[in-house]
Amino acid sequence: MYKATAFAATARLLSAVTAILAGFSMFSSDLRGQDMNNQADNFYKSDKVAVEKVTFKNQYRMSIAGNLFVPKGLNRDAKHPAIVVGHPMGAVKEQSANLYATKMAERGFVTLSIDLPFWGESEGEPRNLVSPDLYAESFSAAVDFLGSQPLVDKGRIGAIGICGSGSFVISAAKIDPRLKAIATVSMYDMGAANRHSLRKSQTVEQRKQVIAEAASQRDVEYAGGATRYTSGSVHELSASSHPIEREFYDFYRTPRGEFTPKGSSPVLTTHPTLSSNVKFMNFYPFNDIETISPRPLLFIAGEKAHSIEFSEDAYRLAAEPKELLIVSDAGHVDLYDRVNVIPFDKLTSFFTEHLK
Repeated sequence: MYKATAFAATARLLSAVTAILAGFSMFSSDLRGQDMNNQADNFYKSDKVAVEKVTFKNQYRMSIAGNLFVPKGLNRDAKHPAIVVGHPMGAVKEQSANLYATKMAERGFVTLSIDLPFWGESEGEPRNLVSPDLYAESFSAAVDFLGSQPLVDKGRIGAIGICGSGSFVISAAKIDPRLKAIATVSMYDMGAANRHSLRKSQTVEQRKQVIAEAASQRDVEYAGGATRYTSGSVHELSASSHPIEREFYDFYRTPRGEFTPKGSSPVLTTHPTLSSNVKFMNFYPFNDIETISPRPLLFIAGEKAHSIEFSEDAYRLAAEPKELLIVSDAGHVDLYDRVNVIPFDKLTSFFTEHLK
């Protein structure tokens, strides 16, 4: 199922997909809503795992919400390895992160899925704000919390970052050596994606236009005007919808992966605020990525993922030990929830070896 060699990047940035990707034909044109192939099971639950809702403070005294997963029957007189799991950008822990946390708990790890600040059940106003530094800080705050748990060996804590959280956990790991092993899945470098779009298809002038629009929106909101939102998954499909739009719609806008936290609006799921989204322009998670060594890095990406270039870039820049695992015939969103496609055995062996 898996190939260990990299494939060329093959798409454009999600936020510009309609304009940039018209005519791009790598993907099948018959993707339909709620494709449950390969045991798509985003809301998977296990009777082998106990789940507890938890909250803890980050360094800025903001409350971070999470779900703590503990294997039933775990020896409570011993300390065990633990893994933090971060959700895709614009999503919440109930989308993909809980699935990974549950599956890894079944394999013997104490796991913690978290909501990033400004999303889900974590604190932060206004909602859907972009703050790469606070996103990265949430992984360190999760290490603070896990390290305080009697069941956890604070010297054996790792992390999994899915989609945008892949870049946030890399950013965290560069300055937090307590993260002993890091895996990313379908990673987006949210900085490069916003500066350049995918395959560097956005010009500097186009970037400046985006920045100017965001700055103008700050004036509007400061004067009491309505908040505007950007990018994210579309809410409707048409005959002309591009397959990548359909890929994200299939997860976020159908029962397959749709989830709206209490008090939130489904209309805003995956949509960051326009005025704050430009903060990603100053986000460079791969700068100094080599300094994470000798802690190991595992990059997992789908062969057909439109985001594959980011895993390839990170792998190229990282120092040993590192590994790039390409999942054959898989797209970006396939690795969110398709249990038969996600390489849980590889994740298990990686963390078992490096969280000894």
